[in-house]
Amino acid sequence: MLTIIIISIIIVLIVLVLSVLTINKGYSYKHTIDPPAEEKPEGTRDKP
Repeated sequence: MLTIIIISIIIVLIVLVLSVLTINKGYSYKHTIDPPAEEKPEGTRDKP
């Protein structure tokens, strides 16, 4: 019985560490956005 509890605690700790690492990696991700598209003057269209 004691070995099952120890193995369970080890698994819980591994999952906790992996979760914290994943969250930290997500927070450190550099988000980028596309530059705004150039607006065309009214009256001009794209040629088909």
